[in-house]
Amino acid sequence: METVRVSASKEYNVYIGSGFLSSLGERIKEIKNPCRAVIVSDDTVYSLYGGTVKKSLEKSGFTVCEFVFPHGEKSKSLLTFGEIQEFCAENSITRTDLFVALGGGVTGDLTGFAAASYLRGVDFVQIPTTVLAMVDSSVGGKTAVNLNAGKNLCGAFYQPIAVYADCETLSTLPEETFSEGCAEIIKYGMILDGDFLTFLQNNSIKDNIEKVIKRCVEIKRDVVNRDEFENGDRKLLNFGHTIGHAVEKCSNLTISHGNAVSIGMVIAARGAYKTGMVNEDFTKVLLPVLEANSLPVKCEFSAEELYAAALSDKKRSLDTISLIVPEKYGLCKIQKVSVKDLKEFIKQGLN
Repeated sequence: METVRVSASKEYNVYIGSGFLSSLGERIKEIKNPCRAVIVSDDTVYSLYGGTVKKSLEKSGFTVCEFVFPHGEKSKSLLTFGEIQEFCAENSITRTDLFVALGGGVTGDLTGFAAASYLRGVDFVQIPTTVLAMVDSSVGGKTAVNLNAGKNLCGAFYQPIAVYADCETLSTLPEETFSEGCAEIIKYGMILDGDFLTFLQNNSIKDNIEKVIKRCVEIKRDVVNRDEFENGDRKLLNFGHTIGHAVEKCSNLTISHGNAVSIGMVIAARGAYKTGMVNEDFTKVLLPVLEANSLPVKCEFSAEELYAAALSDKKRSLDTISLIVPEKYGLCKIQKVSVKDLKEFIKQGLN
């Protein structure tokens, strides 16, 4: 098992390995005394792994209750968030108890925000079960739910006390869901690690999954340690996300986050080159590696539609918005763009 130490406002370990869900209770017991544990999971993931996690926790002395919600991005809402809060109050969960996020990015974001808010803060652990959650959303302490106006507009920075990434859970992912997570993996190579990007171009992600997950977590760890609250370098992790979130919104959440980020990265790279922000067209790097991992690279929405959706992005500040664009091979930069120029940037990125 590999271990990556995160040293943010709360220090914790990310454990990466295979086949340890049945011993999870003993591992959590090493850092948290037995207490009441609330497993939060969607109906699909809970049917696969909920019983194993519950049994392991109970064997180690934890008293377990479960909150199971319908799978899908639409559950990442204030409604579900409120239901979790009421559930915890009805079950007399206290500040010394534990939230257990078992699932993908929706579950981790939702559970983390619930843990941050209930009684003004309860410990939680992340047990990511998708590629996207393992390499990105489970690490770094960003928690949130969506509003009608856009993605992740209501949330908090709140770090877990540990992350347990059991790669055996990836064996039950549909191929499309596995591919969606590859968008975030490719993002890491594009923004900060040219050697890793070269590795991804020449090797199968699936055949090297533990190595790949570890490297992504290391990159994110380094960024979060420097800039936990996204005042500077952490914005680099949003490559493809501003326009990607707009794609998700325009699709009424029918296009998944990973697929939308893939499209968003292409638009950002092409738009940066065509508007003269950078001197090189990095779509020639992006397109082959995205397509090799069965990710979409074309957008069905117009510049006007995407522009309107992007105006609610949380990275907007007054009349400017921060875009992340590739400057060199394996290196991105933060580029502030005026809101009035954003539509043209998107238009150029689409063509």
